[in-house]
Amino acid sequence: MNALRRHRDLARIWDSPPGWRGALASVNHSQLGIRLILTAFIFFLIGGILAMLIRAQLATPGSAFAGPDVYNQLFTMHGSIMMFLFAIPMFEGFAIYMLPKMLGSRDFAFPRITAYGWWCYLFGGSLLIIAMLAGLAPDSGWFMYTPLSSKPYSPGINSDFWLLGITFVEISAIVTAVDIVVSILKVRAPGMSLDKMPLFAWYMLVTAGMMLIGFPPLILGSVLLELERAFGWPFFDAARGGDSLLWQHLFWLFGHPEVYIIFLPAAGVISTILPVMARTKILGYGWIVGAILALGFLSFGLWVHHMFTVGIPHMALAFFSAASTLVAIPTAVQIFAWIGTLWSGRPQLRMPMLYLIGFFVTFVMGGLTGVMVAVVPFDWQAHDSAFVTAHLHYVLVGGFVFPMFAAAYYWLAHFTGRQRQYRLGTLAFWLIFVGFNMTFFLMHLVGLLGQPRRIDTYPEGIGWTFYNLLSSVGSFVLAFGIALFVIDISLQFFHAPRSRRNPWRAGTLEWGMSLPPPSYNIGSIPHVESRDPLEDDPRLAHRLAAGKGYLSEPRRGWRETMAVDIVTGRADHILVVPGNTMLPIVTALVTGAFFVLMLLKFYWLTPLPLAGMAWLGWRWAAALGRKEDVGPLPIRGEETALTHAEVEDPPGWWGSAFLLAADATFFGALLFGYAYLWTIAPNWPPPRLMEASLLTLGLGLLGAGVASAARHRPAAQREGLGLAGTAAMLIALTLSAFFAPPPTEHAYNAALGVMFGYAGFHVFVALLAQLFVLRRRRAGYHSAARRAEPRIAQLWTDYAAGVTAIVLTASHVPALMA
Repeated sequence: MNALRRHRDLARIWDSPPGWRGALASVNHSQLGIRLILTAFIFFLIGGILAMLIRAQLATPGSAFAGPDVYNQLFTMHGSIMMFLFAIPMFEGFAIYMLPKMLGSRDFAFPRITAYGWWCYLFGGSLLIIAMLAGLAPDSGWFMYTPLSSKPYSPGINSDFWLLGITFVEISAIVTAVDIVVSILKVRAPGMSLDKMPLFAWYMLVTAGMMLIGFPPLILGSVLLELERAFGWPFFDAARGGDSLLWQHLFWLFGHPEVYIIFLPAAGVISTILPVMARTKILGYGWIVGAILALGFLSFGLWVHHMFTVGIPHMALAFFSAASTLVAIPTAVQIFAWIGTLWSGRPQLRMPMLYLIGFFVTFVMGGLTGVMVAVVPFDWQAHDSAFVTAHLHYVLVGGFVFPMFAAAYYWLAHFTGRQRQYRLGTLAFWLIFVGFNMTFFLMHLVGLLGQPRRIDTYPEGIGWTFYNLLSSVGSFVLAFGIALFVIDISLQFFHAPRSRRNPWRAGTLEWGMSLPPPSYNIGSIPHVESRDPLEDDPRLAHRLAAGKGYLSEPRRGWRETMAVDIVTGRADHILVVPGNTMLPIVTALVTGAFFVLMLLKFYWLTPLPLAGMAWLGWRWAAALGRKEDVGPLPIRGEETALTHAEVEDPPGWWGSAFLLAADATFFGALLFGYAYLWTIAPNWPPPRLMEASLLTLGLGLLGAGVASAARHRPAAQREGLGLAGTAAMLIALTLSAFFAPPPTEHAYNAALGVMFGYAGFHVFVALLAQLFVLRRRRAGYHSAARRAEPRIAQLWTDYAAGVTAIVLTASHVPALMA
């Protein structure tokens, strides 16, 4: 009876209210993960339909199925949807749903951030689909190369839809990545040290870290191009000191890591499913972790791999060609570990295994052609041909779609609570496998025969017709296979029998709960002593349901889960996460209003949503914290722990630190662009430099030093000094912007404008944070034990001080040298 009462109380605390209000306010990670997966799959189907239209156009020479303008929108939207609206959100949704369950947790570290990311993704993706339905879809390619995407060559708002919509979606990706990193590092079952984490968690940790470093350069490029299109700031205009290749550098600083960002989560799925299908343990756990880390590191040194034909020095060609070849080594380590696992086990040819075999065939072929295009002489011949398109699809579809289809069948019971009954899936697999290879293998051949990519038609009699026709037929076979896959999965939701718990006899924690899981995942949180806790203790699921773990008894209506030491997994403190709220959707709507006003050219109204976001950010922070010291609370037996409000480094501090890491990457890319234009672009330095002001420079550096050093003072002095120093930085930046020449004259001036704006924004955020802390201290929310909020505010202040010092120095030194 006590067990039933405990589960009822947990359900009351963690469930979402019924009805549409409950759906809008829900912050439950399982619901949000399912929403992301379903929405991403819908976008996948839309992108697939666009691909069929492309193949219909190319099936025969001189086809009039779609004119050049429509065709440009088709291939731009197809690439954009698949890269930005399907692949990344799909694995994010899967991670949001599955990671807490694998880690033995009840939720993510920041449930409201998870919900905010979902709504931003939905609204940003909808902007692009609305543009397509209105005939205003972007038409400059999913890579948006300048000057084709610049105002003179793309005068409508087509490119603006891409720039603003994708930036909106990227905000979702960044905040979700922060949530994933902090949750993996801090919100795990006690005892789960780093070397006991499931491999999927390692893959997602590196992937999310790559997102924090890889996505900001694309966001920066989108901001700069939109500023050029909207206000005439000439970052990419060579006549005014810009350079169009700057866009390619910023884009591929994101674009090549993007390939591995997509591949790594799928590889994590393989490393999880394969040993279960082979009835053995994964071979080379440590080697795989090392390969993941190496792949994440090396992927950021390959961006020029996509720019071999733009005319770069031979030494750079040799370096990036060697790096592009070297990255095959950590990939091969994983593949050999998987082959060794199969060799040492007893593989069962069940539905997930079929798709894993499909992965091995297609991804290895894509990897081999990747090594081919990494060699400069070959790349010079194959660049911008259909061969490269085929290679990309072998890597992305083979490396992501096939493993995710395997995941759909492996974890289907987790979502439906039912076991697979119908056998349409086998036929669907063979149609998908044959149709895919029929489509894209032939594209390798027609590419070697000289067919460029991104062409809407071709003449008859040059040897391309037969290959294009068969390739188009293959695309429709592939589409029929995907349709059967959808039917097969859908049938499992409604007509299949109930599944038993842990139908695959796996050892990871996500199978140690009822299917489908309740909103709180598990009745109590386990203490983990190995990588396969369910295999070591077959009764673990029953003991957890009976309340034999951590946090078994609900209290105070809190949503509690355990936070641990990052390395050892030792129980550190209790994390009390916020409950259902409308704040995420309201904040996403206000954020979306800013982008829509920019799109409609109502620039004079954009301060309103910016002010709304500042007010909502204040509300987000004000909803947390408490006015009393709670002290140690029981967590299991005689063990006790503090709540997150009373520890030095709660998840909120770590979240700010990782968000600032992404922010610093954005700033680093901005400084890279400034230095690149100074070195490469024509007409540098410009005729009129900024009027140097040593007084302004000194005031800014002094303010930065005072604001950062204030942390060592008592509370009352610290707040006064922090506010004074931050105000001095803001005044110095304002004066510097006043002395700077108009940003439309030259790219140097435009770069200064962006740097001053970036620093000013962060100083303003630091000022808000300090005012918030001042008010909270006076309201009684801070004490000797509750010091997290001042430490987080100081973190933002230190970052603003560092940025201000760098920006003022970088902007004044060239003028002083002139």
